[in-house]
Amino acid sequence: MDEFLRILTQSLAEIIAPTTAAFAIAAIGLNLHFGYTGLLNMGQAGFMLLGAYGFGIATIAGFPFYLALLVALAAGLLFALILGIPTLQLRGDYLAIVTISAAEIIRWIGRSTWLQEWTGGASGLQGRNYKGTFQDLSPLPDGRTVIGPLEYINTGSDSWWTRIFAWGLVALALLFVWLITRSPWGRVLKGIREDEDAVRALGKNVYSYKLQSLMLGGMLGALGGVVYVLPLTIAPDAMGRTMTFFTWTVLLLGGAATVFGPVLGAMVFFGAYMLMRTGMRALAENTGVGDIITTTNVEQIGGMLVGITLMLLVIFRPQGILGNKKELAFDVR
Repeated sequence: MDEFLRILTQSLAEIIAPTTAAFAIAAIGLNLHFGYTGLLNMGQAGFMLLGAYGFGIATIAGFPFYLALLVALAAGLLFALILGIPTLQLRGDYLAIVTISAAEIIRWIGRSTWLQEWTGGASGLQGRNYKGTFQDLSPLPDGRTVIGPLEYINTGSDSWWTRIFAWGLVALALLFVWLITRSPWGRVLKGIREDEDAVRALGKNVYSYKLQSLMLGGMLGALGGVVYVLPLTIAPDAMGRTMTFFTWTVLLLGGAATVFGPVLGAMVFFGAYMLMRTGMRALAENTGVGDIITTTNVEQIGGMLVGITLMLLVIFRPQGILGNKKELAFDVR
């Protein structure tokens, strides 16, 4: 019983973790791309990595926190412009290939020795070098706080302050998307998703709207990247293709083209993922299953299950938990 309660507590902790909030924000941005506009962006991790680098480098250079945050958003915006201007004429699989390639280029540039002075190369940037300005903003007193089964320090890397800030940004991102998708601009995006030729025939500049969507979703991806590295370090190899696939799983699980779907998807996915990992470790350590599944290959099995989950979602429940199947009956651009 105690072991079961420990596993549930760890899953609850993962549900409200800053990294879960980071993926929720990145999935909200991806939802603008795919769910509302029909853009098949497979490079959201590139926006997240650029946002993390922009924030970290600016902070180390002496920028105050909010100015460094603006630098991160500007990095996402610039990447969207560079990526979108030549590629948004492409459709479907071709756009997916270009975006995933662009994200990989960003990762390899980040880990190369060429810009090691700024990016830290393959080792990345240590959190202690850029977290100070954020932690100085904490209004919480020193010490630790216990809420239910959870206990964290008030201010620090893995703290209540980091969680409050991260989920506050999630709430702001949700409000922003809710407002813009119900505006005339948002209705044009939905029209492009369903039939861009018809929208073009009505005199709308489809290319401009798609570029605006890519820019806004990319900035949200960059913001998610900042939140992701607040409790961690900036490591380029930790923000590669796997991060993009996790973001897609979160979006499809919660429901594309829904406002709250990405957040629900992030909570369910990471809560279940932690439940699976801790449960498998407990089985491997305490039962005969350990002869087949060792604690060292739990991560590999977890990755396989994520892939299987994504496949099953696309096949049997493409609309996700909150989505409407008719809402997703469109030709991906």
